[in-house]
Formats: sequence, structure tokens, C-alpha cells
Amino acid sequence: MVQPQWVPGEVDFAEARVTAFGRFVEQRHAVELPDYDTLRQWSIEHSSEFWQAVWDWFEIRGGTDPGPALADATMPGAVWFPGARLNYAAHVFRNARSDRPAMVHIDENGQRRETSWSTLHGQAAALAATLRECGVKAGDRVVGYLPNIPEAVVAMLATTGIGAVWAACGQDYAAPAALDRLGRLEPKVLVTADGYRYNGRRHDRVAEVAWLREHMPGLEMTVLVARSETSGDTLLDPGILTWEEATAGEHEFEPVPVPFDHPLWTVFSSGTTGLPKGIVHGHGGVLLEHLKAVSLHLDIGHRDTFFWYTSPSWMMWNFLAAGLLVGATIICYDGAPAYPEVDRLWRIAADEHVTVFGTSPGYVLACIKAGVVPRREHDLSVLRGVGVTGSTLPPTSSLWLGENAGERVQVMSITGGTDVVSAFIGSVRTVPVWPGELSVPCLGVAVDAFDAAGRPVRGEVGELVVTAPMPSMPVRFWNDPDGAGLREAYFSVYPGVWRHGDWISITERGSVEMHGRSDATLNRHGVRIGTADIYQVVEDLPEIVEALALGVERPDGGYWMPLFVVLADGVVLDEALRERIRSELRMRVSPRHVPDDILAAPGVPHTRTGKKLEVPIKRILQGADPTATVERTALDVPELIDWYRDLG
Repeated sequence: MVQPQWVPGEVDFAEARVTAFGRFVEQRHAVELPDYDTLRQWSIEHSSEFWQAVWDWFEIRGGTDPGPALADATMPGAVWFPGARLNYAAHVFRNARSDRPAMVHIDENGQRRETSWSTLHGQAAALAATLRECGVKAGDRVVGYLPNIPEAVVAMLATTGIGAVWAACGQDYAAPAALDRLGRLEPKVLVTADGYRYNGRRHDRVAEVAWLREHMPGLEMTVLVARSETSGDTLLDPGILTWEEATAGEHEFEPVPVPFDHPLWTVFSSGTTGLPKGIVHGHGGVLLEHLKAVSLHLDIGHRDTFFWYTSPSWMMWNFLAAGLLVGATIICYDGAPAYPEVDRLWRIAADEHVTVFGTSPGYVLACIKAGVVPRREHDLSVLRGVGVTGSTLPPTSSLWLGENAGERVQVMSITGGTDVVSAFIGSVRTVPVWPGELSVPCLGVAVDAFDAAGRPVRGEVGELVVTAPMPSMPVRFWNDPDGAGLREAYFSVYPGVWRHGDWISITERGSVEMHGRSDATLNRHGVRIGTADIYQVVEDLPEIVEALALGVERPDGGYWMPLFVVLADGVVLDEALRERIRSELRMRVSPRHVPDDILAAPGVPHTRTGKKLEVPIKRILQGADPTATVERTALDVPELIDWYRDLG
């Protein structure tokens, strides 16, 4: 039998925030909840009462009569707190204090700057005033093309504080890829920077910013964060305000109360089957989910320092910002995770006295291969937990973290999604950690594993489903007025049940094992990316007829991302063509989209309706039996399966 690698002690049980919350529920509802499992089961069976308890425990300010917690449990379309009037930003600013900074920014050169709570509030107030002067009102969009810098957080809070909608994209995305996301929102204001540093090199983005402005016809103002002295004449453009100009002066700022489902931000899917979907989340749903996840599951509070390596392109950036909701100090690192040394992130965690640190399985594997021993080389004495997400964490990596990250450090592997900008399954301070497993389904999340017929399964692989609503499920998709796209994405396989697209198995102890994506989304360095972005670039080349991109999880925790290309007649896949493909992907999309290998293939198999067989081919390359993976009669060219089988 598998033994736990970490077991909570008496202090963990006594001090855990989830323990105090459980006692609160017991007293209010006259129930006995002696452990996490009973509390979680109660949270599923009494969903409305549970979320009301979360609302009251965190003292949500939502108007005089927010109404019933769950007025309608239909999925999709659940109705939460129908009378509530609140604002996400208001719940951040109520944590203002003078003894600790709100944010610490570290760039790749090691330069460090603190943002106090008073500066955060003052800059957000001033920027909110600037946005209003520009005519931005509730429901309008403000977008960011930014690195992971404090200005991005300020802009998000200023935007959402006035009831406008925020969306962002990292500057590692080329301008056309950024436009595919941000441009569709028809923004009034663009907040951007003139460049960023990564892997020891400065990447100038002045030309990209100019291109974006030209291709956003409704844009009325650009706010530019100057990070170098080489921005040139761009700063003189009358349509651009410097960050200093946009945040000048002292202004009053009372975030505007909005309905529970009023759009907070739009985050973007990976774009697997076309243009990235704009997923709209509401103020109230995100507020409740993030307070629950950050406080009760990661056990973060106002004395903690929270650092997750991320980018504004990824939902974990939004999750990192949620540390401000509980008064924690958050660390914004803008640079490569392994530059100039592989242990760069551990060094930051030590220098900043980080208590909860988040990273990806890929970074953990890189540290293992480099022989890094974080606890020996850095003072991680205050580190309490290491969160991991983005792809599956294998048992060997989990054990390595437990042995090398520090004394009594809990490995907190989580899984969730951009779709709910939170976690379905994760950890809690009062439950053991088993190697390679996620400890618990999260509170209030009705997770199950379904077979193809929609029957729950245990101890075998099934689809990750959620059978009851969560507050942070999408309000809607952008440009999906009748909700057809949202229903197709999550509810078309099991009507009335959310299907997420992950393979999982639920163990006899209630923990969860992850088995990779059941859809075609790629996971590169812990960040989801989509195949559609790759195809758009590669298949535009005259030498390439068609392409197939896959992300293949390996048993040792590695990740292989091959690109198969079907060549035009007479074309040879030599190193020059491979380098051209890499260069086009790097320039037109991002370095993350560059594959590990580029291989010539005789063809790409499709269904008879023309859909590429991405997931079945991935499983075949992992060793699955083709006869059990795909029905050959459903394919346009069945014999192509044999070529991929032989390669696997």
C-alpha cells in the first residue's frame, strides 16, 4: 500500500484555517464535522448553506439583502446571491496596512521594488480616475499587454473597481496572437509596456504595441509603462499616456458595487479548436472561490508571502493576485524560471521569506536533472508549502520535493482551469499527501469520475466531471449570446454535468490521480497553449500541407511536444526548414509554441467530419492499443494510424 509522504501534525490541525471554518459550520448548523472528509461531504450535500457560510466567514460586503446563496442550481445558468451588490477590488483594498508591502517585484536582473498598500490604492485610484476621464464606464473593456509586473495588478484593480472588464496577455505573445485574444473585446484602453527581459535578453515591444494600437480601431487611449530609455518617439504620441501621467495625483476611490455576475475579467482558453475562447467570470463567483481556495486550501493569511511563477497569459496570474484578498504579500517575478541558474525561483523564495511557493512539474524536473538541492543551498526555513500545477506531477517529483524543499514542507498539487479560474482538486493542511496524488477534491466542488456512459467509476480512469454548480463557473463566453458555445464546451457530453477534459481516477482514500488531458490542449512549461495557434503559423508556410501538434506526458514526468508536418510535393524536411518553422512560431506566436521535435509524416488522420485525431494519436504514442483507442472505420485514411503506432 502507498504510504503518505507528508502527514499533518497536531499543530497543523490546530492552526489550520479550515479547522476553524469547520467549527464555525458545526456551531451554526448543529452538525458534527470531525475531519475534512465530512466537512467536504457536507459542503456538497448542503451547497447553498456551505456558500452562505463562506460568505459570512469571510465577511463579504454585498449589500443589505444578497438573497439566497444558491437561488437556482441548474447547470449551466446557476443563480447565486441574486440580490448581492459587491466589488472584487473593494475586498482587496480592505486589507490595506502599513507593516507589510502588498507586492514585491523582482526582475531578471535581480532588481527589487516594493509596492506598499497605500501606493497600490493610490495608483489604482488615480488610474481609475484616468479611465473615467477617457469615458470608460461599467462593462467597457480595458486590456493589458504586459509582463508580470505590479502595474498589471494595479491596472486590473483600477479597471474592475469601476465596473469595467479586465483582460490581459503576456508580452511573450506576438502581436497577432495577442490581437486574437484582446482585440475581440473591442477595448477602449490598452495598458502595456515597452518590453520585457527573458533568459538574459531584452525583448523590445515598441513595434508590437504600435501594431496592436493600429489594429484596435475602438482604442481611445494607451497607457505605457516605460521599462527602458529606448522607447523613442512612441512616448510622444498624443494617444499615449505614460504610467506616471496616468497615475498622477491624489484621488478618492470607492469601488462601484455591481451585481454578483457582473463581468470581472475575461480570460482566454488555449485555442485548441480555433480562436481562443473568451471566458467571462463574475465579481462574486471569483471572490468566493478565491477566498475559499487561498485561505482554506492553501492556508494563506495576512502574515504570509505568496509566490507563484506565472504570466498574465495564464489563470495562475489571477490566482496569485488573489493573495491580496487575504492580506498576503505577493511576489511578481518577471523573467525566466531558470536564469541565470536553474535554482532561480528557489533563491527568490528564500530571499523573500516565501511561505507558499508555486511552480510547475516541468521546473521541478529541471531542478532534479540539474542536481539542485533547494533546502541545502537556500534558507527555506519559513516555507510551508509548494504548490504545483500545469500538468501531472509524477510520484518521483513529489517525493523529491518532500525531501529537498525543506523540513515539513507540504507538496500541494492542484488541478483546475482557466474555465473556473480556480481549483477542482488540491490539498488542505489537515490531510496527508501521497506521492503523485492530489490529496482532496476541494470544498464545495462536486467532483466525480465518469465512464463513457456517465456512470461514476472508482479506482479506474474516467472523465473529470463536476455534478453541481460552482460560483466561478463562467458567466458566459465572449460573443456567445445564446450560450451555445458554452454548452458545447462543457455540457455536450453529459447533459447538466460539467465535463472538464481531464482523465482522473479517484482512489479508495478519496485522493485523485491525474492522467493528462482528454482533449487536445497542450501544456508547455506549466502553461496551457493551443494547437490552433501552431497550425495557423505552420500551415501558412508553402512547404507545409498540414500539421499535427501533440503534448505527450512521459512516465518519468517529462513532456514531449512533437510537431508532425505533411510536406508539399518535392519538399524535404531539412534543418533549414525546421529552423524556419521554429523561427516563425517564435516570432508570430511565442517561444512556448516551439516544438521539441519536428517530424515528417505521411499524413494526418481525421474523422470523417474533418477533425484531426489529436487525442487518439497522443494516446497511441503513449503506448495505447490503437484498436481500443480509435474506431478505424470512422477515419478518412485508416492506414495512417499504423504509421503513428509504429513510431510509438
